[in-house]
Amino acid sequence: MRITGYRTLTTSQEWGRPVGDANGVFADGVTTVPIVVVETDEGITGVGLGPHGDIESIFAAIHGEDPRAVTALYDRMLRQTFKAGHAGSVFGTIGALDTALWDIKAQAAGQPLWRLLGGRDRRVPAYASGLDIGLSDDELVAAYEVYARHGLRAAKLKGGLDIERDRDRLHLVREVLTAAHGRRPGLMLDVNEAWTRKQAVRHVCELERTLDLVWVEEPVRRWDAEGLAVVGRGIRASVATGENLTGLEQYRPLIAAAAVDVVQTAAVWGVTHFLRVSALAHAYDLPVSPIGNSPVGLLHAATSVPNHLVSELQDLHAPVGISFDLHVEDGAFVLGDSPGLGVTVAEEEIRASRRRPVTPTADGPNVRPERAGRRLLAVAEGVYAKPRPHVTALPDAPAYTHDGVPSAARP
Repeated sequence: MRITGYRTLTTSQEWGRPVGDANGVFADGVTTVPIVVVETDEGITGVGLGPHGDIESIFAAIHGEDPRAVTALYDRMLRQTFKAGHAGSVFGTIGALDTALWDIKAQAAGQPLWRLLGGRDRRVPAYASGLDIGLSDDELVAAYEVYARHGLRAAKLKGGLDIERDRDRLHLVREVLTAAHGRRPGLMLDVNEAWTRKQAVRHVCELERTLDLVWVEEPVRRWDAEGLAVVGRGIRASVATGENLTGLEQYRPLIAAAAVDVVQTAAVWGVTHFLRVSALAHAYDLPVSPIGNSPVGLLHAATSVPNHLVSELQDLHAPVGISFDLHVEDGAFVLGDSPGLGVTVAEEEIRASRRRPVTPTADGPNVRPERAGRRLLAVAEGVYAKPRPHVTALPDAPAYTHDGVPSAARP
């Protein structure tokens, strides 16, 4: 079998509500989802979700190769980017191609990827993560009621701009999940690198007066090993970080400084990266937790590593024109038996979609604000939504589907 070519597409995730974090909000609730499809001479195609702006030069490293040599080809792609480096979107392109190759390898073997990688249990524990900083209190409650109906007992909120608002919002979600399940839920706070070291300790310690947080995520800059360690020593909650790190070399200083308690990797960086980071973390008895929407490749891989803790579940809808052979029930992703990743791409539906790729702006969640880490006072308005008393509850959206049937409709 040989790799013969690739196709790229771009679809969208349509949340039906504002989504964002401390850095900004997509008010229309639409985010871009780039797709890479890798072709072979045997007619098997593999799918990877991730950026493809640098794909032409990176693809040269794997063109004509046997796609089943996945990990060796991953290293070839890294070497292909030696001079310019493999950070940022370049690493995402490598990750998308890597995921597509794993998809091909498992299809060629006639097995779902989770089984090929040595997984035993197809259930992957999940937590709810609504990218919810732009929601009013009523909208926040409505959103997490939907997650609760799918069995989610842990939730991660976006925050970091105002202690009082973070406390109020965390209490609201705690009440929702406790009412649904009768037991104390797990609560996490993600601030997306919005604080200095002292701000982080002060903010979290204040929250911990009335709340028990499982972890605080990216409290300071991603590369600040000393700062993350300082925060970790100053609070009860664990420190989670790693989603923006691109390579084992970036994890080593954090682990050496005891700066990370929950090791994270982003779905967009690919399966091989996740497996290698998981092995490194396991050597230090640290748990791993995949991050990102539609993390299907990492969910398959998570079944095969001994230190997987929990995976992020963002939107319960799949992106436009994409379907997954998995569903969500009892607080877990449940993977199917389709060979490969179980991803189906309806290319004509994507091309016919009226949605066009999101145009980058100067104040979106992907742009670090000018005053981040240098705010003297709380940000009580702006990113945080003002309470709106008359909000219609968000619809109970169908979860990821298995064979096209919403999990909520299953007997």
